[in-house]
Amino acid sequence: MKITDYLSTQEFLALQERNNAKAAWMLLVNWAMIVAAFYLMYRYPNPATIVLGAFVLAGRIHGLGVIMHECGHNIFFKQVWLNQFIGQWFAAGPAFDDLDSYATQHRKHHQLAGTHDDPDLGNYETYPVSKASFRRKIIRDLTGQTGLKLMAFKVMGLKGLLSADVSKRKAALPFAKLWLSQLIIIGVLHLTLDAWLYLVWLGGMMTFHMLAVRLRQVAEHASVPDHFSKDPRDNTRTTYTNWLTRLWIGPNQVNYHLEHHIAAGVPTYNLKAFHELMVARGAYEETRIFKGYGEVIRHAVPA
Repeated sequence: MKITDYLSTQEFLALQERNNAKAAWMLLVNWAMIVAAFYLMYRYPNPATIVLGAFVLAGRIHGLGVIMHECGHNIFFKQVWLNQFIGQWFAAGPAFDDLDSYATQHRKHHQLAGTHDDPDLGNYETYPVSKASFRRKIIRDLTGQTGLKLMAFKVMGLKGLLSADVSKRKAALPFAKLWLSQLIIIGVLHLTLDAWLYLVWLGGMMTFHMLAVRLRQVAEHASVPDHFSKDPRDNTRTTYTNWLTRLWIGPNQVNYHLEHHIAAGVPTYNLKAFHELMVARGAYEETRIFKGYGEVIRHAVPA
């Protein structure tokens, strides 16, 4: 598809404009929610607040992952250095990732989407799946089994850090940066509230967050009309959200994923406006826009 069939050059350029104020506000809101969740658990420590806190923190780790994604594209802030600094130390590292490593892999996904070489294809090509299969995936996520495998991988990534081999030390550096971020979070919690709160952060990451990522991946690319079409309208999906799914599965406008694949240079805070223009111009007349994540799951996990 050609964007210029639906938008003028001026409209498209406006959508691609980076806005530091919008970016800073989105970052601030995410971190304010993290601080609020920690304070609630610290002030009223009981099973209910801890479960609620883990859920909210998982959603915000997911939200930081979205900001990492934007900074990896260098489209969140106007300045490349600001994308790199904020993206690593206020998004990727706290979200248990490394900005450069993620961005390198993610660019391949954009380059190869719609082909058999898409590196993310394994996350969704088997859909639709049976209810029994999907139930097993949910259980693995919520019981921490999926998260434990991920954490083991990220811990084992440190093993080359003290090696005499320069290439092994270089390979371990991304893992060292992400764990340094985690140590900083522990230290800040220890100095301001209490270090035990980090266990809730880690637990939310390894349970609710893993399921949220799985559900988002299903919504973005699973059971689409044609995985191997070069038209994003065939291989990518946008899903509408409500307040709860924005809190957990689709934070920071990441649900407008079709628009992101149509034009990866549009920052996340402009994706809703992009979507509304494309709808108004008739770009999606033959494209199904799902009304919520529940509708997507019923489609991808049929009875």
